[in-house]
Amino acid sequence: MLRLRLEGLPQEEIAKRLGTTRQNVSTVERRARNNVRLARETLDAYSEFTKAASLVVPTGTHLVDVPRLVIDAADAAGVRLRADFTRVYNEFRFKAPGHVDRTMVVKPVKVLIFKNGDIELAPGRDHEAG
Repeated sequence: MLRLRLEGLPQEEIAKRLGTTRQNVSTVERRARNNVRLARETLDAYSEFTKAASLVVPTGTHLVDVPRLVIDAADAAGVRLRADFTRVYNEFRFKAPGHVDRTMVVKPVKVLIFKNGDIELAPGRDHEAG
């Protein structure tokens, strides 16, 4: 049902296609959206529990300076990073839409560094380092 709603179909049309009521479609849609929200919260909590460190790359940071900041934070946490300069740079260029403009960070981006050495950008999360 969510797929059909995301395609723009009204609840009435979905109900007709599935042989149910609009109210049932509404209930299922609401529950599905709630399940998606809960899953995101669970994944966010898991990320927070498994991280070794995090940092916030502030507005005005040049992209070529970002990998050094991330590598230094990993070193300080005693984590051997599973990413090189190019991967960190490209993560910022391509996975932080709206937070990077050409070669500059224009909105703060939180970076999670995991115990296994992996990294994850969290541009939409709370931006308190820790």
